[in-house]
Amino acid sequence: MNIYIETFGCTFNQADSEIMAGLLQRESNQLVYEVEDADLLIINTCYVKQPTEQKVVNRIRKLYEEYPHKNLIISGCMVEIDQEKLKKIAPDASWVGPHKLKSVPDMVKSVHAGETVRFTGYEDMSKVCQPKVRSNKFINIVQICEGCDGFCSYCCTRIARGKLHSYPVELIKQEVGKAVKEGCIEIQLTAQDTAAYGKDSDASLPELINAVTNFDGKFKVRVGMMHPKSVKDNVDELIEAFKSDKVYKFIHIPVQSGSDGILADMNRGHSVKEFNDIISRIKSEIPEISISTDIIVGYPTEDDEAFQDTLKLIEELQPDFLHISKYHHRPGSYSSNLQEIDHQIMKKRSKELNELKAEIAFHNNTKLVGKVLKVLITNVGSKGGFLGRTDSYKTVVVNNASLGSFVNVKITHAKANYLMGNVVS
Repeated sequence: MNIYIETFGCTFNQADSEIMAGLLQRESNQLVYEVEDADLLIINTCYVKQPTEQKVVNRIRKLYEEYPHKNLIISGCMVEIDQEKLKKIAPDASWVGPHKLKSVPDMVKSVHAGETVRFTGYEDMSKVCQPKVRSNKFINIVQICEGCDGFCSYCCTRIARGKLHSYPVELIKQEVGKAVKEGCIEIQLTAQDTAAYGKDSDASLPELINAVTNFDGKFKVRVGMMHPKSVKDNVDELIEAFKSDKVYKFIHIPVQSGSDGILADMNRGHSVKEFNDIISRIKSEIPEISISTDIIVGYPTEDDEAFQDTLKLIEELQPDFLHISKYHHRPGSYSSNLQEIDHQIMKKRSKELNELKAEIAFHNNTKLVGKVLKVLITNVGSKGGFLGRTDSYKTVVVNNASLGSFVNVKITHAKANYLMGNVVS
């Protein structure tokens, strides 16, 4: 059977799609990359933000209209978060929740036979060492745990992903070892909160990083997003693990607001001072590290003073990467009971913060012009050339290189979002 898989959302969701593809291919199904060539469509949904929800909904509706004869399976977070909407936009579709991926091959057979099948709910499925078809043969995404132990007031992801479930260190090592032998040169450790890894067992993220970087070979490890409240109790151990030459000097640690009052309303479990202390300790030991953080603009209780606190924090932090989201109610979240602030105010604040973001990113990148940096080439550019990452995970565009190679690049130009350079011997 020819099967088309389309993925929305985060790295974790991409890994779910890779597992579904691996399981299906093992059953002699053929993966295709055009809807027209498929007998069956799988849409792996994301639901964390309202704009993404709208993209997902529009895509499902379009597929229904244009390909009514094709079987459709909806997977991902939407399946657990908003089944009522699914019933309206895809009444005949089959569903599979994020915890039921092992059911996909049998499900596909049933759907192809004309049945409507819906597998939802929670189970402790290990997503390590599963069959996998990588979207990039040089990059292996490793899901180290699923779910979280937080209760952020604005978030619906916990509804979909459930409580924290960490996977064994030995299994993760087994997957990484296999990936490196198969030629992967980037290992991405991903989770809803990587720093929460092991809090439900006797392991820890620093221990895991140390285990993964012990393998021989040339490869880099990217550690995914981590919650400040999960980091603050073992900062020193994390710093030591990040000092490995095999770990990208890059940390994604969302603060979400520069106001302690808003952080309390969000139930984040950390203060601005605790966040700043974490960053200061890390940068004092690893000065070259890139800092990535997230801000939610327009939380229902955010006033002008709170927003100014956020601007001040970002000005002081000077992050290399900043992800900005305008607040929207999410199904099942506590904050959806609150009154949203005026959307024009939200739009104005977002614009101001985005302008600051671009200014900071360009300033930080300009400081790298003229330097020779080691770059790992992982992708072909959509507009030509090749894309790679510096040791601090900044994107570099070069004219000519070999995929999967480490090259020295002299940086010639800086943009807010990327660098440009020439390969040197």
